[in-house]
Amino acid sequence: MKTSKHHEGFSLIELLLVVGIIGIISAIAVPNLLASKRAANEGAAVSSVRAITSAEATYQSTTGAGSYGSLVQLNTAGLVDSSVSGSTLATPKSGYFFSAEVDATTPNAQYLTTASTSRPTGVTASGSRNFASDSTGVITYSGASTTAMASNDGTPLGN
Repeated sequence: MKTSKHHEGFSLIELLLVVGIIGIISAIAVPNLLASKRAANEGAAVSSVRAITSAEATYQSTTGAGSYGSLVQLNTAGLVDSSVSGSTLATPKSGYFFSAEVDATTPNAQYLTTASTSRPTGVTASGSRNFASDSTGVITYSGASTTAMASNDGTPLGN
């Protein structure tokens, strides 16, 4: 009597081929996923800068009596969220640090709002641009670095 052995399953070659295909798909998908995350972080930063700019205008015409305010003052007045006002050098919001600095005049006739990325380079970069706005309401950007923009003289953001 003849007995036949019938083996079921995948061969080593077939398994290696599937693993190779998965590796190729991952190599294509991961960079796109990271780029999408950076774009989302930048979009959130621009949105927050716009919110701060609107809050500054509201603060100046109401609570500030002609003066612009800092992020803490804007938060105290209920004009910006604590996640924005608390994102200064320790706790980033969507990978960005925010500031709103007023000038030294009385009343504070000018302000500069900035959003700077917490990680400007590498695979874990949170954004590729920094953003700024002032009393003109124009949002500008420059190349990403951990140093905030010193003025609103970057490239204007297209609306």
